[in-house]
Amino acid sequence: MAIKKDCPICAAGITHIDYKDVEFLKQYITKFNRIVPRYYSKVCLKHQKELARAIKRARYMALLPFVLDLKR
Repeated sequence: MAIKKDCPICAAGITHIDYKDVEFLKQYITKFNRIVPRYYSKVCLKHQKELARAIKRARYMALLPFVLDLKR
């Protein structure tokens, strides 16, 4: 019998992932500013798609960087 693993976003009761909530989105970005895959973050498919969309929107709005600045 398979053990059901809960999505951390579902468990927190979050209904909408906002692109303006940068501190929340930073939890799902690696140190190289890439989106964390589902098998590491344990997020369900529905929320992973919403996370990716919110991260991409935040990048377009210059709230999050696209690439890592190695010169700093």
